[in-house]
Parts: sequence; C-alpha cells; structure tokens
Amino acid sequence: QVQLVESGGGLVQAGGSLRLSCAASGGTFSTHAMGWFRQAPGKERLFVAAVSWGGGRTNYAESVKGRFTIFRDKAKNAVYLQMNSLNPEDTAVYYCAAHKESFSDPSDLYFMYNYWGQGTQVTVSS
Repeated sequence: QVQLVESGGGLVQAGGSLRLSCAASGGTFSTHAMGWFRQAPGKERLFVAAVSWGGGRTNYAESVKGRFTIFRDKAKNAVYLQMNSLNPEDTAVYYCAAHKESFSDPSDLYFMYNYWGQGTQVTVSS
C-alpha cells in the first residue's frame, strides 16, 4: 500500500525556519507532481506549493512566495518544503500529496491529488 509520511514539523518562533519532509513508501511518485497543502483550525485546506514530476517547475501560493521552497529528491523518493521567515499565520497542519496523473504539472487544485499523508503540525509563536 502506497503511503506518504510527513515529518519535520514543530514549534518555532516567528522569523525562524523549518524543513518539512515527505517520504513515499510502498511505491514511487517519480512521475507525479507533488504538492504541499495546509489547514489551520476551523479553516479549509489551502494550497501551499507544488513541484512538477520532473522537478523543474514549481508553483507557490502568493502568501508563501519568496519564503518557502519546494524541491524533490527522486533518488530518495521524497519531497521537501523549506520554510523561512515563518510567521504565526503559517501555523497549520501541513499535508503532502501526490498528483493523481503521471507527468503532471504542479497544480494548486486539491482535487487533482489523490494520495495524502497524515499531516505534520507546524506552530509559529509570536
């Protein structure tokens, strides 16, 4: 059974950095775009960033542009989200997801992703 497992979340002060990791097991997503989404308490799940299947194209939400970087390591079957200059508005559960189509673009549409991790909590204190 294919699984995505996120790690790297935690508590950080405003202005700090975290790197989230997403590892795939039981299969490979090397030909699928990968994305990160986040959900704050009582709010809908929102797009954060995505990377194309080849890794050469990325897509970011306006709120994180210039602060977050998504990249993938196909050899490790993993995708990462480097988060810098964090602020309290970034507090949420962060989810990794795999695009449902092969050779896919870095979509910001949650319904284009059909494999999801369990999420990792990121809390930014002011």
